Amino acid sequence: MRKFLIAAALLLVLSASAFASEPLVIQKQGVFSSGGTVTEPLSGDFNVTDNWLDFSRAGNTAHVDHANVFYQIPVPEPDENKAPIVYLHGYGQSRTGWQSTPDGREGWSDIFIRKGRAAFLVDQPRRGAAGNTVKIVNGELDTRANGTEFNPGDQAWYTHFRIGRGTPNRYEGSQFPADEAALNQFLRQMTVNTGNYDVVIMGNALSAVLADVKNITGKKAIYLTHSQGGRVGWQTDTENMAAIVAIEPGFAPEVGSDIYKKFVAAKIPMIFYFGDYINNGPDDIKSTAFWKSVLDQCRDFAEHYNKDGGDAVVIYLPEIGITGNSHFMFQELNNKDIAEHIEAWLKSKGL
Repeated sequence: MRKFLIAAALLLVLSASAFASEPLVIQKQGVFSSGGTVTEPLSGDFNVTDNWLDFSRAGNTAHVDHANVFYQIPVPEPDENKAPIVYLHGYGQSRTGWQSTPDGREGWSDIFIRKGRAAFLVDQPRRGAAGNTVKIVNGELDTRANGTEFNPGDQAWYTHFRIGRGTPNRYEGSQFPADEAALNQFLRQMTVNTGNYDVVIMGNALSAVLADVKNITGKKAIYLTHSQGGRVGWQTDTENMAAIVAIEPGFAPEVGSDIYKKFVAAKIPMIFYFGDYINNGPDDIKSTAFWKSVLDQCRDFAEHYNKDGGDAVVIYLPEIGITGNSHFMFQELNNKDIAEHIEAWLKSKGL
């Protein structure tokens, strides 16, 4: 009897540990593709007999350059009707980065689902689950050896992302998970482009994503972009967009440009977030100057946008007492604190 009680007590402890968080309650989930094109048939007649063994592929078409979306819609609280979030990754990334953290904690998609916000997680055209395209990538960021090998970049991107001076170093006070296993998981998130980066093609596909989200949910979406995904964000139609949350975008639209005027006319509210180690970053690393220029340019954009009737704010996290964050703030130890700040802003906008 005593052994049974000990075993039962141990089981309760393990169960409490395994289910420390309340279960996610999802009423619907699925996967769909948005946008894209279909190629013209290759010359010749399709060989029904040989089909895949006919390597000429005569008469075949291909569905290409679409976005792929995994979505989860939570059971809403009776008094809530919150806008959904469309998540768009940055360079070398896929939707995986929003779904978890390198050390296994909840990612932003789950955190915001718990706040009642449906998650629509995108792999942009030519990336991840949306890899189908016509011409294989040959850009120098992605390939080497005359396009026959993909470019390694663990240390380069880790440093550019302001986590530390090359792997596995971390800046003092860093919020990036410290252990070797977490670093391994983070670096294995990186994934390649299958075709060259084309911001117009990607913007068209994401415009289709937002339209599909509106059809599914009946609501315009909050558009949450990261890094290079910010460039795609500016190319996306505003018709089905409720707001933009831009996590360290590569830049903001040039003041007075057609893209700038598009957002002013649509009165899209925006909030920009920047992590640490920018104004206090190491001067000998060229990326520091890059991030300083991006932060300054986004602040200039916001100043003009507000004067022209828009609504934009730039948050440099150290200035509000949140320190130690890199370019990947949504995966770091204080990711819930930053999510709370975003949620408060969204509520202030009635979203």
